[in-house]
Formats: sequence, structure tokens, C-alpha cells
Amino acid sequence: MTDAFELVRRLVAVESPTGAEGPATALLGMHLRALGYRVELQEVSPGRENIYAWREPPALVFSTHLDTVPPYIPLREDTEFIHGRGSCDAKGLAAAMVAAAERLAARGEHRIGLLFVVGEENGSDGAQAAARLAPKGRFLINGEPTDNRLTIGQKGALRVDLFAAGRAAHSAYPAEGDSALLPLLDAIERVRALPLPEDPLLGPSTLNVGLVRGGVAPNVIPPEATAQLLIRTVGPTDELKAEIVRAAGTRVTVRFAVEIPAYKGSAPPGWDATVVSFASDLPFLLPWGRCFQMGPGSIRVAHTAEERIAKAEFLEGVNRYVALATDLLATEAA
Repeated sequence: MTDAFELVRRLVAVESPTGAEGPATALLGMHLRALGYRVELQEVSPGRENIYAWREPPALVFSTHLDTVPPYIPLREDTEFIHGRGSCDAKGLAAAMVAAAERLAARGEHRIGLLFVVGEENGSDGAQAAARLAPKGRFLINGEPTDNRLTIGQKGALRVDLFAAGRAAHSAYPAEGDSALLPLLDAIERVRALPLPEDPLLGPSTLNVGLVRGGVAPNVIPPEATAQLLIRTVGPTDELKAEIVRAAGTRVTVRFAVEIPAYKGSAPPGWDATVVSFASDLPFLLPWGRCFQMGPGSIRVAHTAEERIAKAEFLEGVNRYVALATDLLATEAA
């Protein structure tokens, strides 16, 4: 059986940012083999692998990601919390899923798969690659920190990269140069003025101007400028993309660098559910069957210096995973 808290500690203690997930993958793969799982490693890119483990062909798969955002925050523990990068997003959830699968196995239910992917924090390349794995079940429970609430909808994410080129000159003679920064700033304002779509379930789209870079010095006309915007989307984006390109104008090049679709599903009978504004791997996991999302921990401390997971909430998360899996497998047998 898995000592769930010890597995959280071991996973959080290793550094595994997106692109360098190997230490966490190796640790968890070894742990699952020791428990008697058949473990398959799927290469996503050189040195980066998804883990897929099962005992019998699965009817239900637990899944979450092993990569984290930087910077690394070391493991720390007190009586109430386990602190550190990945404690709630989402290494702690991986440990809770292993514990839930072991509890179900102790009851005789061996049709549980465990899928742990890389790359969720930057484009979901691991989840997209996982579509090629087999065997698949009929249900998948994705782990994200939702305060242990079942979520049936989430906003998508569309990253918009803007580029402008100009010509450098001494700022005392501005007519001899061509600022790249001014048309970029104008383009940002036009994009910000666009009416964004809304959805009855997911609510309004939102836009964040996250990064603006340009120029070399105050006394030099900026020869180049770039910006990155992130839109939390609530539906199809083809029309929105076209509007953004038009709003950017002829001086600014637009690239849609990353897109994660919005998702809407439904809850099983007897389960209260909510929606979230963040994006996750969930829309890329639909080939695995009917999908759900839930996990202990709060998204509001994920990605921050205060990332942590409450021990009591973690244990309740294990219970919730077992209960949801049990209910879903019962509908399969009915």
C-alpha cells in the first residue's frame, strides 16, 4: 500500500519544471512498479515521458500532471500543511490518485489506470501525446486543485503574441527612425477594446496583457517590440482570432502561440458541481472517455510562493476520488 503523505513529500522534494520533468517521472515510475503495476513510459520529447500504469485493462483512469511552474520551492511541512512547489499543482494530487487506486484495489477493483503526464503548464504536449496510448477506459478523472469540488466546465486559454518592427535612430532626431513600440501599444489598445464572448455557464472571457518588451534605451527610437496577451476563452475562437488580427493592424504581426479549448461537461447523478476559470489538460483528454475534474488544494495558492496543501483536505481528496470512481464504475455495471 502507498504511504500517501510520504509519496507527496518525495515528489515535492524533486525539482521537475515543465521541460525537465524526468526526476518526478523516474520516482513515480519506480514507485508504481514496486506496487505491482504494469508501467509504460511514453516519450513526448527527448528526455520527457508520460507514465501510464495499470494492473488490468482499465475501465477508469486517474490522470494529472507532474510538471510544475518555476521557481522551485523546497519541501517544507508543519502540522497542518505540506508546502512546496507542486504540493497542490499537482504532485500532491498524483499521490492522492495513487492512494485512491490502491484503496480501490484493496476492495477488489483492479480496473483502474494511472496516467501522469508532462507539459501541462506550457501547452499540454503530454496530454496530447497520451491520446495515442492504449488501452483506454470509459471514464477519466483529471486532477487539478479545485478545493475537492467536482468541476464540469472550465475556460480555455488563448495566448496572443504580437510583434512589431521599426528602425532605430537617435531620439533627438525621431524623424530618422521608426518606432516599433508605438504601433504595438496602439494594437494592444485596439485588442483590449474588442468585445469578448460570454457563455451562460462559463461566464465572460477575460484578457490579460502579461508581457510587453521593446526598445534598447530611453534615447533610442525602439527598433522592435513584442507583447504577450492571454485570453481566457469560453467557446470557439475562430471569429475572435480574426477580430484580433484585424485590430492589430498592418504594422503588427500576430501569432496564436498556445491554445487550450474551453470545456463543458456534466456531473454524474448525486454530485454537486461547479465551473472554474483556469485551463488544464482536460480538453485534450477527451479520447479517454467521459471526463471529470476534481482535486484537493486551492488554485489560488498554486503558482505562488505560498503553494501548499492541507493534510486534512488531501485525505478528503483521496476519499472523494474513491467515491467518484466507485459511482462511475457502478454506472458502467448497471
